[in-house]
Amino acid sequence: MRLLIMSETKISNNIYVLRKEIQQIQSELSSLGEPITDIPEMISSSNLLRSNEYLLKSDQKKTDLISLYARYSSSLELLLSSVFEIQHELKDILQIQSSMIATSKPKSKPKSKQ
Repeated sequence: MRLLIMSETKISNNIYVLRKEIQQIQSELSSLGEPITDIPEMISSSNLLRSNEYLLKSDQKKTDLISLYARYSSSLELLLSSVFEIQHELKDILQIQSSMIATSKPKSKPKSKQ
């Protein structure tokens, strides 16, 4: 049980770290702004280079986000399975305690009135 609690803490910390990384990358992606528009004064190859640089940065951030979300969902699945395991263990403990109480309780005899 102690090992399970330690691993749950580790999973919870991992989820927190992943969530912070996701928020950071989302912020970086937002700071890139909208796609680059062509500047009429520049030649088309310069405009294409600028657009390409933006798309490379944007695509890399989106790839990082997808990777983080995959790790995040895996951590959530682990945490959820731990919760279900704890729920099952608690149910077993309650059943054992209930049966112990039922067997250890002496049946009281009703008092007769005289």
